[in-house]
Amino acid sequence: MLKLAHELDTSHPVHKGMVFMAEKLAAISQGRMRVDIYPGGQLGGERELIELLQIGSLAMTKVSTAPMESFVPEMVIFGIPYVFRDDDHRWRVLNSAVGQRLLLAGETVFLRGLCFYDAGSRSFYVKDKPIETPADLGGLKIRVMKSITSVKMIQALGGSSTPIPWAELYTALQQGVVDGAENNPPSFHLSRHYEVCRYYSLDEHTSIPDILLISTTVWNSLTPQEQRWLQQAVDESVVHQRRLWTEACEEALRTVQEAGVVVTRPDKEPFRQAVQPMHESYRGTPIYDLIQEIAAL
Repeated sequence: MLKLAHELDTSHPVHKGMVFMAEKLAAISQGRMRVDIYPGGQLGGERELIELLQIGSLAMTKVSTAPMESFVPEMVIFGIPYVFRDDDHRWRVLNSAVGQRLLLAGETVFLRGLCFYDAGSRSFYVKDKPIETPADLGGLKIRVMKSITSVKMIQALGGSSTPIPWAELYTALQQGVVDGAENNPPSFHLSRHYEVCRYYSLDEHTSIPDILLISTTVWNSLTPQEQRWLQQAVDESVVHQRRLWTEACEEALRTVQEAGVVVTRPDKEPFRQAVQPMHESYRGTPIYDLIQEIAAL
């Protein structure tokens, strides 16, 4: 039995993708392998769960690639805005040798990536006005994840970045601690942040996937047959989860608009231009080489 813990709600499409994976694994292995899922942060936050994997106290977790930056430097790539041209380009990269290399980049710190799950693209939502150009972010306090790259991105676009835990964000928005935040449509919807933020601007600045991790200690304890069963179940769940994600995005946008949220689709080019200095700041580093490699795919 493999224990898998994560922070998401059970209604989330990524959780449903992992449930599908667990069911597939039981079927493929004819009941010889089982994954028990502990959702909703029962066993801790993302950083704690990663650390539990490292010491072999937990078999598997699903985290955003954003907090992985602290453990695997290459994961910074996902937090750099407009690295991907569109969804097709993103999945071409994730399914390529580059994506495989990134999945395995954490093995030196006892973390093996099994797959990337779709977490869509992140866009700005604010309380008082739509974000049509980077200039509209001037003077606004925007909540970001606890990620240096996310902080730099908001600064590059002219806003003021404020890291706040996800669980505290609704109240922070209500009380004016921040003017807005950025996330994908299902998260904007399920968090009910649309009750406070009435403008959602789909600039789609970053596409930060979720990653399914297994402790290398646990992975190495599996037989080659068990490893193949697990990887097969995971691969099949990725296809299923992407379909669920698309449906969840459509449903989320429909629901928030029915609730009165103004959804806009600003021209992305001014945003791309504004963050070019951020891309250039990596020149001379392996991350810059990775940006170029991704651009060529």
